[in-house]
Amino acid sequence: MKLKSILLTTLVLASTAAWAEPSHRAFVTNEKDNTVSVIDTKTNEVINTINIGERPRGIGLSPDQKLLYVAISEEGAIAVVNLDTLEVVKKLDAGDDPETFDVAPNGNIYISNEDDAQASVIDPKTGETIEVIPVGLEPEGVAVSPDGSLVLVTSESTNMVHVIDTAKHKVVKNILVAARPRGLAFNSDGSLAYSSSEVGNEVTIIDTKTLSIIKQAEIDLPNSKPMDIAVSPDDKTIYVTTGRGNSVAVLDAKTLEMQANIPVGKRVWGLGMTRDGSRLYTADGVSGTVSVVDTATNKNIKTINVGKFPWGVVVDD
Repeated sequence: MKLKSILLTTLVLASTAAWAEPSHRAFVTNEKDNTVSVIDTKTNEVINTINIGERPRGIGLSPDQKLLYVAISEEGAIAVVNLDTLEVVKKLDAGDDPETFDVAPNGNIYISNEDDAQASVIDPKTGETIEVIPVGLEPEGVAVSPDGSLVLVTSESTNMVHVIDTAKHKVVKNILVAARPRGLAFNSDGSLAYSSSEVGNEVTIIDTKTLSIIKQAEIDLPNSKPMDIAVSPDDKTIYVTTGRGNSVAVLDAKTLEMQANIPVGKRVWGLGMTRDGSRLYTADGVSGTVSVVDTATNKNIKTINVGKFPWGVVVDD
């Protein structure tokens, strides 16, 4: 009994060490201001602004939540921000026009280089480019599977989801989807992936074991142009920003049937979610705002003014 208790305590300590305590902040890239807005997620007020570099878009956190990464497209770099000081500590060479990225469990950063039809892999500790992987034209969305074994990249002009084996750093499958695919997300165990298609106005479910499409469905909303995607922690619901539709579509994660539609700001793009799935933060590009959504009620509960053309969101809460 005593040994079992010790083992349990050890497992709990290991899990908490791997995932730091949240700082209760959201970070938003402002594409036209060259800044990142810092939002206190307890008060939902802007508490700081970081001068980050030219044309910030994709944004994410290091696995230990101690560093913030921002793709600054016009500089061909990833800016690295110390989250204790909110200072840019270095900039990593990220290839031409880095747009979005995702961070693997081992810390490597997988980046879409829109102008070069490639995905770059960099080690943020050394700044070294580990690999450059050819993909389709105008790569956009990037998502790393929870176990780090697969990376998915959407290519807007080729209309594909490219599946990369991270052990080989090679594309092992090209999956044709609806026109102009954008966002990507995995469910919690990585068995399913979701892709949004802006022009095709569809969401696609991919079985990551067979690398085949399970289901595709249109979003039946006026002016809908699906962009970013988030999956609820219980894997039952997906949230999709609809771009010109100015809303977040709430879909059943298995059937893709619509459960709700939540109005937010104009030209909504990026989407961030709290760890418990209780709130969403959306980047409302044309409005220059971030909308806060309560997922229990599917209501927009707060609108926060940020910089010009907010693009990406990451939440540490």
